[in-house]
Amino acid sequence: MRSAIVGHRVSVETLNVATSGGGSVEDDPDSTVEAFEQSIWQRPSRRPLPTGGNVELCFEIPFARVLPSDPAPSSDGDAAGSSGTAATAVAVTTSSTASGKKYVIYDVNVRLDGPEPDPHPTSIERRYTHFLRLYDGLRKQCPQLLQGVAFPKKVLMGNFSAELIGERSAAFESFLDYIVTVPSLRESEHFLEFLQGDELRRACQLLDERRNEFAVPLLESTFRILNKIFLDKSKCVLLLLCRLVAACTTSPIPHPESEKWAELALRRYEHVCDTDLLVLYIPLLQTCLHLWWQRGRDRSLLEERLDEMGKKGIKVKGGPTLAQAIHALEPRAETT
Repeated sequence: MRSAIVGHRVSVETLNVATSGGGSVEDDPDSTVEAFEQSIWQRPSRRPLPTGGNVELCFEIPFARVLPSDPAPSSDGDAAGSSGTAATAVAVTTSSTASGKKYVIYDVNVRLDGPEPDPHPTSIERRYTHFLRLYDGLRKQCPQLLQGVAFPKKVLMGNFSAELIGERSAAFESFLDYIVTVPSLRESEHFLEFLQGDELRRACQLLDERRNEFAVPLLESTFRILNKIFLDKSKCVLLLLCRLVAACTTSPIPHPESEKWAELALRRYEHVCDTDLLVLYIPLLQTCLHLWWQRGRDRSLLEERLDEMGKKGIKVKGGPTLAQAIHALEPRAETT
């Protein structure tokens, strides 16, 4: 698991990739646009691997797709959120009408490059507006740190050309590389929203609809991304991990990987000192205790932990569920 970020290959100068033209209709589905001859743009070559045995966090956009502005959802496509498969997106593109109302979606691959391949490379899909919102938010919060960053401009024509998509992809990669090298940018709420906002909102909606089987993959993917970027016991990582455990265990039949995530959460909570996060520990222990009972596992260690806390005057019974405790700490769309 991640504990630090080392050796990023980025400089502010590499971010100065701006396109020509200065229109104001970028990502406007009703604007007249130049049609892209192919539905998929692919990166010419993979980003170079680090040297010297280092492990480096890498953001790479291997491909981008041109999609219609109002794709008709498939039978289960709505559950995929913005982490849907390329095959689904291409199928939608192929079946769409040639209305000229389209947008570009960039597949952002997040991985830890090193001597060994990342066992869990993870991707999120983002539009130009996601990157622009991130840039604007960081520029308002930390203007001095963004002075040397020239963000790709909006354009009136040619915004679906392969050349422009390639230039923007390179600029977006460098922009993300730069963010994670600057602690105040990396820890900002704007960057966290960029990384997880769409997926987390969709997952919470699915949990509210009791469609946990669709919410769990979204939460798993989001957790893996956050876990590559932030420290193992950082608040955003532990909170997302607890959401994942709750999603896996609130169905009548626990998710097949519920024990794996529960065990990881218990290990991560050892020696946690964050007061806010400690309010989740008792509900987490109670959740794991019930899960262990369902799976016929030995519960003695969990019971001992709860007994120790009870002797210290901590309320261990009759408290909120894990989902309720998470919602109180960070309210989202899901009901509890």
